[in-house]
Order: sequence, then structure tokens, then C-alpha cells
Amino acid sequence: MRLRDAEERDLDAILAIHNRAIRESTALWTDDEVPRADREEWFARQAEDGSPILVAEVDGDVAGYASYAQWRSKHGYRFSVEDSIYLADGHRGRGYGRVLLTELIDRATAAGHHVMLADIEAGNVASIGLHESLGFVRSGLLPQIGFKFGRWLDLAILTRTLA
Repeated sequence: MRLRDAEERDLDAILAIHNRAIRESTALWTDDEVPRADREEWFARQAEDGSPILVAEVDGDVAGYASYAQWRSKHGYRFSVEDSIYLADGHRGRGYGRVLLTELIDRATAAGHHVMLADIEAGNVASIGLHESLGFVRSGLLPQIGFKFGRWLDLAILTRTLA
């Protein structure tokens, strides 16, 4: 596996991973898949904000991607970022998420951010476990604030102080 910064040529693979997460999981709380233009705008916004997008590449294919962005838009939150990590089918459980998240933590720390947050559907024990193994702590639980696939979803909030 090779870790690198995402490039525009990766957008189709990132889009496929993103839309699969919308269709098949509770990682993204929306029912509407997005067009490529959405990921193009996101890619440009990340670059403009100086926020990284990383890809895990395996045999020339994007096996997963990760990014962070400012948690909230208000100025007082400017030192807090939220991570996002998504893996392609067949690439979970191989340690790629750990590599991606570790690099995000390192980059956020180097950029002077103070806290990294993870908002995770409370039933996603794999993602919660990954975050906890890298020093995140459970900071809150918001019960039944989301709805997808005909059921209410709880949101677990995990945080890690960076600096």
C-alpha cells in the first residue's frame, strides 16, 4: 500500500467509494448519491483551505481515502477539525484506515490544529475502535439524531487533543 496526496485523477475512484458509502452504509447520512461535480468542488475547497486529501493506493487502484476539514465554520472553531475515512470494498480490515488516520493526525498537528473530532454512527464499532486505538476518546453520544434505512441512528462523538 502506498500513501499519497490525492490528485484530480483520483476523483472517479473517490466518487465511487463515496457513493457506495451513501448507498450501502450509515457512514454518510444522506440517501442521495452525488455527481462528480460535487467531488470536484470538495477537492477544490479542500485545496483552498489547505486541508489534505490522502489516498491509499494498492496495485495502482485507490483502496481508500481520508481527509479532514474545519469542524464548524464559526471562527472560534478554527483549531478543530473533523476527519473522514472511507475504504473501498475489499480493502477493510487490512490496516489502511489506520495508516490514513495516523497521517491525518500528523498533518493536523503540524498545521497547528488543536483537536480532531470524529462523528461516527454509534453502531460502527470498527471505526470507533480504530479511533480509540489512536488516542481518541468518546466525548458524547447524540441519540436518535439521524434517520436512514428506516431506523433512527445515534451519533458518537470522539475527540483527540493534538497539541
